[in-house]
Amino acid sequence: MSVLQEFKAFAVKGNVVDLAVGVIIGGAFGKIVTSFVSDVVMPPLGLLMGKVNFSDLFVDLSGKGFTTLKAAKDAGAPVISYGLFINTIIDFVIIAFVIFMVIKQINRFRKEPAPAPPNTKDCPFCCVAIPLAAKRCPQCTSALE
Repeated sequence: MSVLQEFKAFAVKGNVVDLAVGVIIGGAFGKIVTSFVSDVVMPPLGLLMGKVNFSDLFVDLSGKGFTTLKAAKDAGAPVISYGLFINTIIDFVIIAFVIFMVIKQINRFRKEPAPAPPNTKDCPFCCVAIPLAAKRCPQCTSALE
């Protein structure tokens, strides 16, 4: 079998295709959550905290006193963009929570396997586990019914 045929067999397996679809949907979902955090969650939160725009919070390491993050980045100044980091953390927490809730719902509908039937019983005399078909207990040698 050639390498190309092996790769084709690998690529069309259900698990690989499912993984690819999951990655694509996950990427799109990540963009939705990022937009939700940036455009819906953070503005009211910033307003409640005294009209703070988290994406503009930064520390200027150059000491030149830039007033905005955009101006500092345009000048090539080294900055610590902790406001963007806060947004990213909130994105992660929301995505992790939603994935947790989805997995929880999927697990709720997943049917648990039936327990295996027992293959032993307890001896009524000495309480040792013995095979179901046993006629005599190997521990206490009592005759069983």
